[in-house]
Amino acid sequence: MQHLHQLLQTQNSQLAQLLRFTLHGLQATLNQARLENPQDPAAQTCDELLQELHHLLQPAQPQEDPTNDLKLTHLQQAFNSDPELTLYLENSQLQSQTDADLWNEIQRKLLRVPEDLATSWRQRALDLAQQAGAIEDNINLDQLPFNRDEIIYPGLSGTVQAQGLCLSQPALLNINLSEDLDLITSFLPLYITFIDIEPDLHHALKSVFNFDIISLHSKPEQRTQYIEALSDRIQRTQKAEQNPDPLLTLHAWIDIDEAIHSLVFIPPVERYSWWGKLQQESRRILKKIADRANNAGNEVRIRQLSGLYADICALSKDDLQLDCGGVPGEVLTCLRVYARINQQEYPGRVIFRSLR
Repeated sequence: MQHLHQLLQTQNSQLAQLLRFTLHGLQATLNQARLENPQDPAAQTCDELLQELHHLLQPAQPQEDPTNDLKLTHLQQAFNSDPELTLYLENSQLQSQTDADLWNEIQRKLLRVPEDLATSWRQRALDLAQQAGAIEDNINLDQLPFNRDEIIYPGLSGTVQAQGLCLSQPALLNINLSEDLDLITSFLPLYITFIDIEPDLHHALKSVFNFDIISLHSKPEQRTQYIEALSDRIQRTQKAEQNPDPLLTLHAWIDIDEAIHSLVFIPPVERYSWWGKLQQESRRILKKIADRANNAGNEVRIRQLSGLYADICALSKDDLQLDCGGVPGEVLTCLRVYARINQQEYPGRVIFRSLR
């Protein structure tokens, strides 16, 4: 692995970029094969290889002397003192000790706020970075495997060297999957990678832990259990899609949608943020699956629970409450949709803001 690592870390190298894309494709293909063959005799070895690939593809952290003053001090101060950001992030105080880490911490936090605020702040951050001699860099990007290509935020070069972040469509795709399944399946490698680079992520998946919202950074065993549950639900969704019964498929999609929406921040992200819109792609597919079941002669109603908690609490069960974020007494995020299928009710699950 030594020479692979050396080549991957070579700056401004087309060969390094080609290798990185190829390894991301291999990683995505092995993840897909692992889902389809859970009892394969090489499954454990495959898991270990996937761990090696994951660590190999982690970006090298720029070497900076923490004793030096930050070049992005003005950016740090402006971000920490913005009251509008505090509305959505609560404790938005930045913890990074180097310019590269600071740039990435700010940009990742902006993925959780409304899109218009994020857009204006991203331009402000770039202006302040340029005042410090940094240059916007759309080439030096860490790639997150997903089913499409998208620059999430740029990196920096010049006086500050910082990697940006992008979604990258793997070089090798499973062409046997439908478009909807391809999207849902790609959440697994995306979430695995994001969990490793984002220390603020939590999970609220009931089947893994029923009573609280758990930090995946401080509870590594919960990280493993959440990823295994997500993987299992993706596998069950794939199998259900092969069954002609539209209700079996619908139940599987409700379950995988819950797993996707149960990866959360505290407070939960704003619905029209980058994170919120990404997770809503699962709800968009779920609506299509419900329409398909209705067209097959069933009576199906699904509802994303929102608004005043007092108005929807009869439709939910085992809800979680927070004393931060949003408006007191309102739903902060819908983890699981409420469903009524042929006169049978299936409660949803939410995180809501306490009144106190």
